[in-house]
Amino acid sequence: MKTQVAIIGGGPAGLLLGHLLRAEGVDCIVLERQSGDHVLSRIRAGVLEQVTVGLMERLGLDARMKAEGLPHGGFNLADGERLIRIDVAGLTGQSVMVYGQTELTRDLMEAAPARALEVIYQVSDVALHEIDGDAPYVTYTCDGQARRVDARIVVGCDGFHGPSRRAIPEQVGRGFERVYPFGWLGILADVPPCNHELIYANHERGFALASMRSATRSRYYIDVPLTERIEDWPDDRIWDELAVRLGPDAAAHITRGPAIEKSIAPLRSFVFEPMRHGSLLLCGDAAHIVPPTGAKGLNLAASDVHYAAQALIALFRHGDGDAVAGYSGKALARVWKSERFSWSLTKLMHRFPEDGPFERRMQVAELDYIASSEAAQRAIAENYVGLPV
Repeated sequence: MKTQVAIIGGGPAGLLLGHLLRAEGVDCIVLERQSGDHVLSRIRAGVLEQVTVGLMERLGLDARMKAEGLPHGGFNLADGERLIRIDVAGLTGQSVMVYGQTELTRDLMEAAPARALEVIYQVSDVALHEIDGDAPYVTYTCDGQARRVDARIVVGCDGFHGPSRRAIPEQVGRGFERVYPFGWLGILADVPPCNHELIYANHERGFALASMRSATRSRYYIDVPLTERIEDWPDDRIWDELAVRLGPDAAAHITRGPAIEKSIAPLRSFVFEPMRHGSLLLCGDAAHIVPPTGAKGLNLAASDVHYAAQALIALFRHGDGDAVAGYSGKALARVWKSERFSWSLTKLMHRFPEDGPFERRMQVAELDYIASSEAAQRAIAENYVGLPV
């Protein structure tokens, strides 16, 4: 089998890139390890930046997002009983869209057949070959048969544990990592949210987040030590803890309900450089991980896809190899800025085990400054809504 671009990973990044390339007449194939149903079962983020919304609009796949999504013009930082609203729309003239990653993935997946985007699910033993040259190929197993795809470019959208990043020689690439000493315990429930905008809370008992996927489905988080087990957190214990950490005003509007899903996700910041080696490009979690504070994961993958699509369209339609050569530098410039924002917001809103009274006073001073400074709020709003691409 031959194609111009072999995309490894059929999550939102891989599907989004595939659609962008097919819209410009570039041949591509998407290989996905899991079944389509499994991909749609993943519970992920739900706050979309302008770059992500804009790509869906460009593809003409934004109808359901516009009908069912919730535009948000701000969000809140809470510290005890204080609620600091960041007026994103007023400070930037833009907004974000609350629309679940699962729903965005479904839109991309369902549109694939009509747009001639070939997606092969349930592949295994994926391996990359000859990525140093101009004729890379990918081998894999599907339906018990060994298969091969020859391509000009391979794009790894296969997540942190996929084979793409590992195909880059150790002497070529370098990873930068910060592992956080806690995880986020999340609960998803079919109940209305306690606030029409997100609340990030810094409480003496720990961090909490009130979020939502729709007007009738809520997503809440609390931070817990990595030693905690989900079995030790029945629904009532989670709701009780949320009521304390989010503060009395939010607690008064919490609607409790049975969990649809509960999990504990570890937090890390990770960046791999470079994001291109030879004929291989990396996009999304294959190249970087951000803590979920600030909702940058999916959006950062979307900006990678934006740059990758630009480069590949320039290569295949105009013979511009320099665009592919410059992909990594362009993508990483935005990656590190997004990493900085997620890292700083995580430091501001969480209690770290090694922190003492001084660090706590620094958090209070920073929140006081944010509450009283339009310039500080503008900087946060610009990063939250998404830096330009």
